[in-house]
Amino acid sequence: MLVCFRLCSNTPAMKRLTNPAQKTQNSSSARMRGIPSVDELLGRPRLLALAEKAGRRLVIQSARTVLANLRERLKKGAGGDSATDSAQLEMDVVAEVEAQVAPSLVRVINATGVILHTNLGRAPLSAEAAAHISEIATRYSNLEYALETGRRGQRDVHTSRMLAGLAGAEAAIVVNNNAAAVFLVLNTLSKGAETIVSRGELIEIGDGFRIPDIMAESGATVREVGTTNRTRIRDYERAITKGTRLLLRVHPSNFRMTGFTERPLLEELIALGRRSKIPIFEDLGSGCLADLSAHGISEPVVAKSCAAGVSVVSFSGDKLLGGPQAGIIAGKKQIIERIRRNPLFRALRVDKLTIAALELTLRAYLRGALDEIPALRMIRLEAGIIGERARKFIAQLQLSVASDVTFRIAAGFSVIGGGSTPDQQLPTHLISILSPRHSAAELEARLHKPANATPVIARIENKQLILDLRTVSASEESELAAALASALS
Repeated sequence: MLVCFRLCSNTPAMKRLTNPAQKTQNSSSARMRGIPSVDELLGRPRLLALAEKAGRRLVIQSARTVLANLRERLKKGAGGDSATDSAQLEMDVVAEVEAQVAPSLVRVINATGVILHTNLGRAPLSAEAAAHISEIATRYSNLEYALETGRRGQRDVHTSRMLAGLAGAEAAIVVNNNAAAVFLVLNTLSKGAETIVSRGELIEIGDGFRIPDIMAESGATVREVGTTNRTRIRDYERAITKGTRLLLRVHPSNFRMTGFTERPLLEELIALGRRSKIPIFEDLGSGCLADLSAHGISEPVVAKSCAAGVSVVSFSGDKLLGGPQAGIIAGKKQIIERIRRNPLFRALRVDKLTIAALELTLRAYLRGALDEIPALRMIRLEAGIIGERARKFIAQLQLSVASDVTFRIAAGFSVIGGGSTPDQQLPTHLISILSPRHSAAELEARLHKPANATPVIARIENKQLILDLRTVSASEESELAAALASALS
């Protein structure tokens, strides 16, 4: 009997009965057969109502996605016993539809202390600029219509005069970003000819975009002079030939080189340009229209370059200027007119919403109302005020979180960001948060998707979650508190 049992246990039939993998496969197959069809799902009352509201095509597409994902999970042996339950699948389809129709671009709270955070949209606009955008976006406007004459006008007129005045230039135009501005200037003034630039200024401006690449695409021939760390005025002088059409100076706004370094004064380069009758183009990058030196920020002011005699400058609109994404080109009227006549100008021009936002931002400069511009208001905010806000914020937050959560306030630094002032910092007070239930990395992740709250972007230092209220408006503090309470739960 013992031998017989052993023989019987090795028969194919017994193997099928005792193989766990086979049982799992049979169970998976059974659940596969239990998956309802798309039509069966769409026949349920809740999904019928959803199809009326969101459109049948979207609901069908979402149902197919949900069912396809379920089949993949079952093939891999995943998915619980309720995976094919029609009620659960119905909820999954509703969630998929909601995910499809929900905006991907959403507002977040920037608690990093990085004022011009490139990943978070750089400079936030003022409430006045946002209101003007809304008015222009939802109505018709005189974008290219001259109300005085009743004829076609130019969209430049809404910003060009103010830009030229604030920059101390004869004329100014706007394109969609500073990379486009650099490209357009080079293409207009130096296509098929040489542009001389210091080797130490051939920088990368972000996301892999490099000055040499932009120059090459513009049609200009790059003539490098000097060395990485030292370039003198005589290097430019020796490089000038009959084919030279432009002398380029690039402000290293996103890095600093220290030590054994040298480059010509701007005045020296301008004097050389005048002697050689060659225009000087300065790419200022950050676009500082107001002198911020009193607040610890040392950046070249656009008007000083124009007053010194630079032929043409370019800079960003959404950095230290504090406006929308844009590239501003300002300088001598004759040169600006040449650039404007370039056919590529139309391809790179900005739309009415950018013009609306830029116009309201510039008007704040004209009135001297710098605190109306959020980026400048944050830069000018004193550390003591931030510290007082931090103490009140913690006192209020402690009422809604567990008593074992530790809050501390310590002196620290905010930064400008956005490729500006890389070695300059603003004194601030930082809030550090330590929870016994969640690591700093877990808290940071939970803040990205808090339950029923606005996403929060913070930073981690020394394994602690760090918040800087410099970049959090007073009106956002209650939302920040709600998000933190959810994440710390």
